[in-house]
Amino acid sequence: MYAIIRVGGKQAKVSPGDVIDVERIKGGDDTVSYVPLLVVDESGTSITDRSKLSEMIVSAKVLGESRGPKVDVFKYKNKSGYRRRQGHRQTYTTIEITGIEVPKKKAAPKEAAPKEAAPKEAAPKKAAPKKAAPKEAAPKKAAPKQAASEKVTSEKAADVEED
Repeated sequence: MYAIIRVGGKQAKVSPGDVIDVERIKGGDDTVSYVPLLVVDESGTSITDRSKLSEMIVSAKVLGESRGPKVDVFKYKNKSGYRRRQGHRQTYTTIEITGIEVPKKKAAPKEAAPKEAAPKEAAPKKAAPKKAAPKEAAPKKAAPKQAASEKVTSEKAADVEED
């Protein structure tokens, strides 16, 4: 079984009994605990569900502090007399992984003997879908207007009949 944990902005693969160096942990606690990002159990099944992982704990024991190698920083610019010399040594905390605590699976409650069959309630009926409203008939078109030339001829015909 192993887990992936986030320590000091980095990720580390850990198993029970591993001793690793992580960035300095402030505080005088002898034990620390982490929430894993991924857990792989003995059967090879990986667990990545956040709700399940939030219940799991990776516990570790603080063994001590140590310092990493010295890093020399030298800045230089040609022909200007600019020179800067600096060094850095990172402090690390050594921890030993004591265990990966996985919550035990809850046993499903056993079903009791079936009770007498109760009459099932009728399922509520769905409302019948509404029928579409009948389409309205297109409005009747007005009679076409007479052209100006037809009006003139019909007026002349009326005048002729009156005379």
